[in-house]
Amino acid sequence: MGKLEPHIPEGPAGRGGTRRTAGRAHRIAAISTAFLAFAGMSLIAGPVRTALAAAPCALARTGAHHSLGMDTWNTSYPRPESRLDAALLFLSFPDSRPFSTPAELVADHFPATSEFFSRASYGALDLRPRPHGEWIEMPAPSTSYGIERDWGEERRGAYLRDAIRAADPRVDFSRYDIVYLIADPDAPGVLPDATKVVNFAEPLRVDGADLRRVVTLFEQSPPDRNVLAHETGHVFDLPDLYERPRDGKGDWDSRVGDWDMMGSQFGLAPDPFGWHKWKLGWLDERNVECVPEGPGTTRYSLRPLGAALDNRAGWARGTRDTRLAVVRTSETHALAIEARGRIGNDRDVCRDGVLLYRVRSDRASTHGPVEVVDGHPATTACHGTSVHPPLADAPLRVGESHTLDGLRVEVTSRASDGAWEIKVTRE
Repeated sequence: MGKLEPHIPEGPAGRGGTRRTAGRAHRIAAISTAFLAFAGMSLIAGPVRTALAAAPCALARTGAHHSLGMDTWNTSYPRPESRLDAALLFLSFPDSRPFSTPAELVADHFPATSEFFSRASYGALDLRPRPHGEWIEMPAPSTSYGIERDWGEERRGAYLRDAIRAADPRVDFSRYDIVYLIADPDAPGVLPDATKVVNFAEPLRVDGADLRRVVTLFEQSPPDRNVLAHETGHVFDLPDLYERPRDGKGDWDSRVGDWDMMGSQFGLAPDPFGWHKWKLGWLDERNVECVPEGPGTTRYSLRPLGAALDNRAGWARGTRDTRLAVVRTSETHALAIEARGRIGNDRDVCRDGVLLYRVRSDRASTHGPVEVVDGHPATTACHGTSVHPPLADAPLRVGESHTLDGLRVEVTSRASDGAWEIKVTRE
């Protein structure tokens, strides 16, 4: 579940360019020294640009790792829009002969991951896998790298250095927006729980392009459900929403439960929160309502988050396709309200209805940037399938309400098209 995170240049990096061969020996040597600056949890601030659709309820982006502020975008991360090409590189080891073929491992993750993001983004993101069809042999046995969840920096750096040096003669890194390093899952030194995204304190210059992060996969076949969607979410600057227990033995999922794959890749409702979709540009001013400041009551009609958007024609008619209502409570805090239903990525959701959750842009990844509000604190649901039954029935239904932070949210009715009608009252 929990992983480290990364950096990649915005937009295509030299896609379609000719293969560069000059200075390859010098470049490979430079890779060895560049790893001295490696830092798995580093955050490279990078330049920012103004958000596409600023709104009065958009929180300010802070220095917190993977901040959920959206008044600016960190351009060291790629925007998840249009086409992104992903290199799939398969690593074998001299101490093990792979039982699987690269094609079989591709099928473990694709087209499922691309389809997940196509649904989540309403068709805005076209994630295209570009597999290198042969095994690339690492120079050292799998057992020599000490692969584990909390991987030591020295051995992890050696693994990444060896992987990039082994792949570089065969792969033009400048052609790809995302790089997945997929290890032979049957090698004796490979531990599935070590899957994560890794940042570099300084970008590596490879094939004329900056390589800022890589996704390292060690999954057995078949892999954990939505594991690659979770890791790719970090590539798009999304935080981990789980809480890692200090001793590793507690409940990881008490903050968001099944909601959003950045909490648990096993969740019954893995579609990204509406807030995440807003941050990533998949929702815009036509889909987000800001609850006015000051006392008063406002009404909204929320269509299920997973339903297809009807933006373009609807906007031209002066109508809205609202998916998210936001009550900003401070510069870095907000309450988000959205409808979830059995559609799209949420087809296995335990309970549909209107979901409330708090967002904090000043909280770093794994430190509570999102917390789901339990609309039914006295009950649980979906034991045996939910990752956290106390939050599986969190959404409100018609006739139900919840009061918090001086706000009252009431679900008044359900429209014939499936939209949930709500009333928000500020004291």
